[in-house]
Amino acid sequence: MLKITKICWATSATITAQRGIALTATRAIDQKWRAAKGLPENPNAFGPLTNLPDYTYLDGRPTPLGANQKKRLLKQQDIATRIVELSGELEFAKQRHERLKENAESEKQRLIQSKLKPKGHLLLKK
Repeated sequence: MLKITKICWATSATITAQRGIALTATRAIDQKWRAAKGLPENPNAFGPLTNLPDYTYLDGRPTPLGANQKKRLLKQQDIATRIVELSGELEFAKQRHERLKENAESEKQRLIQSKLKPKGHLLLKK
């Protein structure tokens, strides 16, 4: 009986210890302040530490891009080409819409012109 009590005591102490551990991550950065200042949520997403090279040569040679810098540059180039492509499609859609509107108006005018003409004495009045 004594051994069973000790085993139960040990398991209940283990369960109690697990309850005291926080399993969620906390945000140490004040997000409201950053949003009020117009800064990004992640301070490492943009800035001199991420955009500038890690080192420079004293003789003025250009430094090679880092791996993440190159990935970010390629991603920005892809976004720029996509923007140009979509803006071209938008211009095409605007021009097509105007062309269709003009065609519909000219078709309407053609139908009005091709309606029945006045006959007889009404024709002579003109």
